[in-house]
Amino acid sequence: MRRLWRRADPMRRVFSLLSVLCIVLLPAGAAHAADADALHKALAAEQTRPQANPYPRRDFLLQPSVAAVILSPDGRHVAWLRKDAAGQVGLWLMDADSRKARRLLRRTDARRVHFSHDGHWLLLESARSLFAVALDGAQQSRLVTTLGGREQRRLIAVDPTRPAAVLMVEHDIRGSGHWQLLRVTVSGKRKLLYQDAHEISGFALAGKGHLAWVQRVEGDALVSGRLDGEGRFQPVLRCGDLHVCRLLPVTDGAGAAWMISNADADLAGLVLLHADASTTPVQRDPRGEADIDEVEPDPVTGQPRIASYRSTVAANYALDAATEGRLKRIARQFPGRDIRISLGRGPQARWLLAERGDVLQGTRWHLYDPRTGTFETILDFAPLSARKGRAAQWLPPVALARKIPVSWQASDGMRLYGYVSVPPGRSAAKLPLVALIHGGPWNAVGPNFDGGAQFLANRGYAVFEPNFRASTGHGHRYMMSAHGDFGGSGRVQRDIVEGVRYVLQHGVGDPRRVGIVGASFGGYASLAGVSFDADLFKVGVAAVPPSDFSRVLAWFARGALADSMSRFIPFTDMLRSLDLDLADDKAMARLHADSPMAHVAQMNRPLVIMASGRDRRVPIGGVIEYAARLKLAHKNVSLYVDPDADHATRGAERREAWLYLIAQSLHQSLGGSAPQPPDAVLRAYLDRTRRIAAPAAPAAGS
Repeated sequence: MRRLWRRADPMRRVFSLLSVLCIVLLPAGAAHAADADALHKALAAEQTRPQANPYPRRDFLLQPSVAAVILSPDGRHVAWLRKDAAGQVGLWLMDADSRKARRLLRRTDARRVHFSHDGHWLLLESARSLFAVALDGAQQSRLVTTLGGREQRRLIAVDPTRPAAVLMVEHDIRGSGHWQLLRVTVSGKRKLLYQDAHEISGFALAGKGHLAWVQRVEGDALVSGRLDGEGRFQPVLRCGDLHVCRLLPVTDGAGAAWMISNADADLAGLVLLHADASTTPVQRDPRGEADIDEVEPDPVTGQPRIASYRSTVAANYALDAATEGRLKRIARQFPGRDIRISLGRGPQARWLLAERGDVLQGTRWHLYDPRTGTFETILDFAPLSARKGRAAQWLPPVALARKIPVSWQASDGMRLYGYVSVPPGRSAAKLPLVALIHGGPWNAVGPNFDGGAQFLANRGYAVFEPNFRASTGHGHRYMMSAHGDFGGSGRVQRDIVEGVRYVLQHGVGDPRRVGIVGASFGGYASLAGVSFDADLFKVGVAAVPPSDFSRVLAWFARGALADSMSRFIPFTDMLRSLDLDLADDKAMARLHADSPMAHVAQMNRPLVIMASGRDRRVPIGGVIEYAARLKLAHKNVSLYVDPDADHATRGAERREAWLYLIAQSLHQSLGGSAPQPPDAVLRAYLDRTRRIAAPAAPAAGS
């Protein structure tokens, strides 16, 4: 299985409304000068690369045919899910020695796959069930347990101390009403390990499987505690204010709990939590800029072996001497790549490497043999076209734009991060510039491939992707420092605007030809950009955008989806920690007064909006009302509504329509290349979803 522990960053799952070297030891002025110099050098290097021909729009929407690739604990097998041309997903298994593969299941609805600790079973996790498949075929495959339902039953982890068992949490609604932590074997045998009136969010096992630590939810905090000799919970650490505190499944040899945490520091790192509530730091980002992203454990002991970070760059760090030399060999083999590692059991067992990168459209899979130091590419299957599911080809890396990390100083002194992408072989200063804004807002742009940014760069645009404050991955202060100031003239929007002006100042883009594009919160920022900073942004394109952030937050908080999206912490409590108190009428009134909805008269640029009829995060009524007000005010607005779509930009036609509308809008307003004309299918989709048609945008640069 993919035996890693990800950083407990709840905001990555919350309310998704759809490097240059970090010189941390230099004075601020010197650091920014170094950043600017590195940006200039990177832009010069990009200009020396061969220019790329334009690729078809659909080539940026290809889907991998392989997913959920995992290595067996002994390193002898690789399993994966593979979608065929008919759309059916099957389960496959490969012998790592012979490279022979066989299909174990012709069809499954699983989306995640795990190996049991002994490697004899594959565990298929879907939304509704956990199913076990025997590798040797000698034993009968079976249903282990149902998932979800009224009991909210969920899989926490494969048991790292038992041959074939998992750890699960469920709500005993038919009995005591308590939350229960259970060990469930492949045969379906259940053993109660712990129960509590509070929801259980984590655990740590000691020795041969004895439960030593438990983490539970208490109001708006996660509380980690030891179990005494009677099995009673003894609180040790209370983690509130949206700090990261996640127990890893095993303790160290002395009984301390491994934890991913930023309770005692700004950046989340790997620490040991002791019974006296003290912590021992083990690993934090040596660059001083990123939260820890993953920890890869030893498949035998469960002890951490590798710590991984993905902020402006991706990096893996060894936690023991034996692993360090092998990581250096991997880094030399794959320079500049994001390598995600699964370890095999024992010093001679193979490792599985997942290779990703800014110019790699899909993941490449490799086996690394520590005995010989050799690498072999496996699972080299063709991707599938988005519309018909036919075999296709990944875009060649040489034709794609590199992501250049960029850092700038906000007007209040805070250092912010983002990325610039420019077409190879072009002078960046002469290109139209697009600010591509991520959703969330509690989310982030990472260092790997981004189809939207690559599509725009391939069409001749420079692209700027800012991680404005409230973005995740750069520490607790970075995420919290928005202080609820999400209005159109607020601090978060200032970060975006100041970032755009910074890259323009340093040779990225033509200041007369700048547009802003985004989905969800990125759509909100796009509406704000063409309303509050129309001198800078000449055109906006927004998908599923809130037009009034305060109204959308209040609407979403009343729905059943809210608390599930904020994971363990009640959604309203989470917002309150972020200085977005829905009960504070004055604060909500200020946020409304600074919204695009309240400033329709100021929106004087071409604007294209896509919306969804079944959106459970941004109410369709608010989007339609905003567009109608713009239309009544004789503004240049277009509105497309897919009555059957949800908040995500899913579906082949919808995704292609999004790229087409972006390209068409930027072509009309910024003078970029004309889009490839839509075929009959896409034209029919656009005609079917168009609700408000606008006149052509004004000439570029006006």
